[in-house]
Amino acid sequence: MATQDKVDVLIIGAGMAGSLIAAKLSAAGKKVVILESGPAWQQKDLISSDIWNRRIKWSGPTVFATGSSPVGHAGNAGWGNGGAGIHHFAQWPRMHPEDFKTFSLYGRGVDWPFSYDDLRADYDTVQDDVGICGDATKETWRPPGKPYPMPPIKAFRHAQLIESGFNKVGIATAPMPLAINTVDYKGRPGCLYDGWCGSGCPIGALGDPLAVYLPIATKNHTEIRNLCAVTKILTNDKGDRATGAEYYDAKRERHLQMASVVVIAGNAIQNARLLLNSATGAHPKGLANRGDAVGRYYFGHLSTGYNGWFDEELQPWFGVTGGAIYSQADYKKDSHGAAFGSYTWTMGNARKPGGVANLEGAMFGNDLHAFIKDATHHVAGFGSIAEQLPRPENRIELSDEKDEFGYPLARTVHAMDDTDKAMFEHLKTVGLDVIKATGAKKWWGGGDRPGWQHFLGGTRMGTTAENSVCNSFAVTHEIHNLALAGSGTFPTEGATHPTFTLHATSLRTANHLIKNWSAIAA
Repeated sequence: MATQDKVDVLIIGAGMAGSLIAAKLSAAGKKVVILESGPAWQQKDLISSDIWNRRIKWSGPTVFATGSSPVGHAGNAGWGNGGAGIHHFAQWPRMHPEDFKTFSLYGRGVDWPFSYDDLRADYDTVQDDVGICGDATKETWRPPGKPYPMPPIKAFRHAQLIESGFNKVGIATAPMPLAINTVDYKGRPGCLYDGWCGSGCPIGALGDPLAVYLPIATKNHTEIRNLCAVTKILTNDKGDRATGAEYYDAKRERHLQMASVVVIAGNAIQNARLLLNSATGAHPKGLANRGDAVGRYYFGHLSTGYNGWFDEELQPWFGVTGGAIYSQADYKKDSHGAAFGSYTWTMGNARKPGGVANLEGAMFGNDLHAFIKDATHHVAGFGSIAEQLPRPENRIELSDEKDEFGYPLARTVHAMDDTDKAMFEHLKTVGLDVIKATGAKKWWGGGDRPGWQHFLGGTRMGTTAENSVCNSFAVTHEIHNLALAGSGTFPTEGATHPTFTLHATSLRTANHLIKNWSAIAA
């Protein structure tokens, strides 16, 4: 075992949250070390292919997804420098003011410990850092904020055709706000519209950590150690301060890295697992878990959609993976009867052959080949994500199975309630009206069960250690130099893709650590 020299800040994870915090703290003069479990990806490593797409998704410790409606893990998580950011779809709408106050406004869910207005400046700063394209004037539902720095993404024929269906049934649409360059921005080129965003962007047009925050961090002497598996957060005897972390390197040799401040910035599941696996005499149920909130209130975005077959040539492989157009025209949470919550429609997503292969169900050989050959020219579709309210029984917990270092693996437990089921039925009904309005020759979709995108919660922010894990700056209530970052800290989710808000809350955390450094790191 080797004990490494103490640093100012130890960050667990080189994904979206970890890279932003490292960039900001190292630029402020702090000595930062990042421990990343995956490889040291660089932009030149990224390859536009379905096979490569799988390589950059989760390849870490097994997660056992259980419950009557489990949330998929590997496709929602990342592996290596950039984390899920290098294969994310770059959909960057802001959460709405009412998303932060669901309990106060509707008596449902829980309020965040701050408001949209408290986060607005952080949204604006990140927007300028990363670059977002869009048309704020057409987003009648958009919360207050600075105009986008770039014009909107181009909408190809397959996007326009689906948009016409929404407009015909009276649903307003607007260009999707995307963290994708439509023009050169801060030395990064504009998009090529080749539709491979989900496999990573080798030219840097996608606003991922490899293009934006990790270069700033490394320029300011942040050290990234790759293939390092963190197994436990270390604390002092009293249990009120984190002192560092235990980890195993690529040779499976054990190390201790000491630090004045520790930031856990992996994905939501692994963050909760690490806290639970770091139990001590002072924290017998896991770190920062006095109120039994660690792992609780785990949730995702309910998802469904439709695909249509059209006679005309659509060239649906052009565009961007995240879609060119979206709608939050019916975002009001209490206007859908039993289907409480908000939802977002996305359309115009570029698709490759793999994206149509399963539309007709089980097909093989020549039949499958012929179908894919035709479908890649004639299929267009749209999808939705809908809000799920947090419930304590949906959770992340430790499994009986252990990893190679002897630490319990994570198990997730997730089920739908009546509100989720009502929302699923509502979206199917609206979506069916839309696909019919497009004039599609035939269509697929709806189904008997939803998909789930993203995973959030498990280490949520709140006002006390009895109802949450960390405070409004994502510093744990019980350990005052231990911070958390990422979607695990979200108390609720709204119906927006979490990436923009994840960045804004991470910036809020970084600024808080810098401003209060002498007290936090003492």
